[in-house]
Amino acid sequence: MDFNLMLDALEGVAREKGVPIETILDALANAFVSAYKRTPGAAEEARVTIDVDSGEITVYGQELDEDGNVVREWVDTPEDFGRIAVQTAKQVITQRLRDAKREQVFDLYDGREGDLVTGIVQSSDHRYAMLDLGNAEAIMPGSERIPYERLERGNRIKAYILEVRGEGKGPQIVVSRSHPEFIRSLFELEVPELVDGDVEIRAIAREPGHRTKIAVLSHDPNVDPVGACVGARGSRVRQVVNELRGEKVDIVEWREDTRAFISEALSPARVKEVRLDEEEKVATVIVPDHQLSLAIGKEGQNARLAARLTGYKIDIRSESQDLGLEVDEETGLPVAVDADEEVAAPPPADVAAAAEDAVEAAAEAVTEAPVAVSADDAVAATEVEVPAEVAEEVDDAIAAATGTPEEDTELEEDDDVDTPGIEEDPAV
Repeated sequence: MDFNLMLDALEGVAREKGVPIETILDALANAFVSAYKRTPGAAEEARVTIDVDSGEITVYGQELDEDGNVVREWVDTPEDFGRIAVQTAKQVITQRLRDAKREQVFDLYDGREGDLVTGIVQSSDHRYAMLDLGNAEAIMPGSERIPYERLERGNRIKAYILEVRGEGKGPQIVVSRSHPEFIRSLFELEVPELVDGDVEIRAIAREPGHRTKIAVLSHDPNVDPVGACVGARGSRVRQVVNELRGEKVDIVEWREDTRAFISEALSPARVKEVRLDEEEKVATVIVPDHQLSLAIGKEGQNARLAARLTGYKIDIRSESQDLGLEVDEETGLPVAVDADEEVAAPPPADVAAAAEDAVEAAAEAVTEAPVAVSADDAVAATEVEVPAEVAEEVDDAIAAATGTPEEDTELEEDDDVDTPGIEEDPAV
């Protein structure tokens, strides 16, 4: 049988599909065996050989023993076998080509988890999106998409290979755009220092579609890690943000000192103090009153991302809250005191007690003044001199209780202290 024309066609298919010709010939031989067994009087076992040079097909019937060894073999090529073989083999060859292609794709992508690929959107709905990678198809489940991102057919996008599954129907390449490591892959594409090892991304915290924080560290003292990732005039980080469809990206420097790192992680807010509980992994952060809302972020987003980035539970307080003052829940600023308010807030207990003691001491000093025995003495007795240390103690106590500066309550040196008048003795 002249089989040269079919061989030429098979070689063309092999080149087009990228499958070795030997694989196709093996599939063809198996198809011929299946076709032979369907012919009347065929042996239970058989093998087929194909002469590539002449295109001749030879069928050998086989007899096997109990152990499956061939004990007898004979040529048993049916008449007009070429026509039967071609009709039967078409479907089998097509299937084997698909299987060979799937195996080739699996071998190509197996072990590439974590790589960045570029694909064209073929279809998209709420369940998943299909991407054409050129030599394979990838699936992006709805859970791995950026929330609210619209993927139109024909859009060219980048994705992160999450998993390569070798399933019965062929390999399945699962990709993601919401995974935190997708951010790392995008920056490695734009920042050569990350690939060279001069700069390292130590931690990533992400809320897909909204905001991402990354902590970077430099292994070269001459390289600024934040500047390397930002690029000249923000060119590098801008490319990443464009691929993320406008998702905000904060780049902070990794610090070995935990307090300094937590302060960095809460940027752009400024931090005044960080108190750590190493056992509970809790950090209490004190910020200026006007920085509280910035430190917390919209719906607590900045604080959440900083906590994920550092691994600490973060409790953010304003300075006024830390001092125990009443503050507005929304702004974090102290509640203003009404100037017309008649009833003042009571002073702290310790301040009030000190004021009472000072007043009592002043009263004792007054009552210990000498009693007048004459008219002249009575006039002199109306001018009782209070000891200087007692007067200062009273001034300090009044200032602490009322919140009035000391200079507003100081007694002038020339002022007299009014004391209760002494009635004139009728006998004098």
